[in-house]
Amino acid sequence: MIGLVLAAGAGRRLRPYTDTLPKALVPVDPAGTGEKTVLDLTLANFAAVGLTEAAVVVGYRKEAVYARQAELEATYGLKLTLIDNDKAEEWNNAYSLWCAREVLKQGVILANGDTVHPVSVEETLLAARGEGRRIILALDTVKDLADEEMKVITADGQGVRRITKLMDPATATGEYIGVTLIEPEAAEALADALKATFERDPDLYYEDGYQELVNRGFQIDVAPIGDVKWVEIDNHDDLAKGREIACLY
Repeated sequence: MIGLVLAAGAGRRLRPYTDTLPKALVPVDPAGTGEKTVLDLTLANFAAVGLTEAAVVVGYRKEAVYARQAELEATYGLKLTLIDNDKAEEWNNAYSLWCAREVLKQGVILANGDTVHPVSVEETLLAARGEGRRIILALDTVKDLADEEMKVITADGQGVRRITKLMDPATATGEYIGVTLIEPEAAEALADALKATFERDPDLYYEDGYQELVNRGFQIDVAPIGDVKWVEIDNHDDLAKGREIACLY
């Protein structure tokens, strides 16, 4: 099993940082120097749970990630493979994850490149392995939800029934935080569902690919992460929260 980070997005709401950097390399250290970024935090988590390799899907301002590749490898003791997404500025992340379809065959812990979270999330996912589970989503069942969150409805013994932002928050079981464990056995089915998803509409999310899988009868499971501090960084308010949280980990 290896780590996988989706870091191809532009993150235009985080300008001026993202004029020159992909969102995953926006500074989250308190001083804003770039000493710590979401990519740094995620790679540190991967290393902490014993992974020795990771792949990073890059696109927008990918040269900034290539420039840091050797430093990141040395700092976190991970062999990094960078995967180019040639449509990063045109299409959404269903295509971005599909670009890593060969990597999925090794089994991955997938993390979005804009999610600040503690290593306990990866630990929770790894502890949930077994009993035929092939895809396990990290789920926050504590947070109060609103319209923008990626919400999930589950059913006992059946796993995920719906995953979308477009649902009444009151009906949701919890929020998908952007971290997933994907076993090798799920790789082919997931890649096919992702391809069907972006061919239907290139603006769709990879979570829409998860829904496609569910619609096909594939069981996707969840692992509640407990009451932990995390944030998806989409704008400057999120970035301020991310810097507060990053100090804790």
